Amino acid sequence: MSRPDAFSEPRLPFIDAAAPADPLPAGGRLPSYIRDHRKRLRNRFMEGGAAAIPDYEMLELVLFRAIPRQDVKPLARRLLDRFGDFNRVLSAPVPRLQEVEGVGDAVVQELKIIEAAAHRLARARVMERPVISGWDAVLDYCHTTMAHRETEQFRVLYLDRKNVLIADEEQARGTVDHVPVYPREVVKRALELNASALILVHNHPSGDPTPSDADITMTSQISHAAEALNIALHDHIIVGKSRELSFRSAGYL
Repeated sequence: MSRPDAFSEPRLPFIDAAAPADPLPAGGRLPSYIRDHRKRLRNRFMEGGAAAIPDYEMLELVLFRAIPRQDVKPLARRLLDRFGDFNRVLSAPVPRLQEVEGVGDAVVQELKIIEAAAHRLARARVMERPVISGWDAVLDYCHTTMAHRETEQFRVLYLDRKNVLIADEEQARGTVDHVPVYPREVVKRALELNASALILVHNHPSGDPTPSDADITMTSQISHAAEALNIALHDHIIVGKSRELSFRSAGYL
C-alpha cells in the first residue's frame, strides 16, 4: 500500500496564466454598485472580523480575488446551495466544485489555498507539543481537517514518550461509509517512527460520530497489536460534522 506524505495538503490545479481574463463590462470598469458592495463588505470584515459577516459574504470575499471583474454574489449562492456551508465549500473535492456553473481554475485555486491555510494553522497548534495538555487544540485540528469531508479518511497521530505529537499521517481514504484500515500497517509505522503511543482519528461523513461495530472491532485489533509491542493506544476520535466522539471518554477503550 503506498503511503501518502505526512501533512498532505490539497493538490492545486494548474492555472494557465495565458488564459483570457473575464471580460469587463462596457466602459472597461465594474458597475459602481459592484465596486461599492465590495468596498463595504471588505470594510465590514476589517472592522468586525469574521463574526460580522455570514457564510455567503465570507465566500464572496474569497471569490473577489479569483474573479475580480464580475459580480460573485450569484456564484457564492450557488456554491452554498450545492455544498451547504462555507467549510463544506472549501473542503469539496475539485471535480465536484468544477460541476458548479462559474467555477473555473482560478476559483478552485483560491478555495484550496484557504483550505490549506486553515489546515496549516490548526496543525501548527498541535505539532511537537504535548498532546495531553493541548487536547482541545488536537480536537480543533481534527475537526478542521476532517469534519467536512464527503468520504471517510483515517489518520494516525504518533506520539513520543513524552506524549509529544511527532507525526500526523493519513493511512487510508475510503467511501462515504467505509475506509480500509490495516492494524499491522499502523503498528509497523509506529515502530518506524519510534513512537510510544497512538491516537486514531477518522471522520463520519454522515455527521454522526457514533462508532459502528466495524469501528469498534478495528480499534480493538489495533489496540491489541500495539499493546504486544508496548505501544499505547491513547484514544480513537471519530469526527462528526458538529462534534467529536472519544472512545476513551465514551468507555470503548
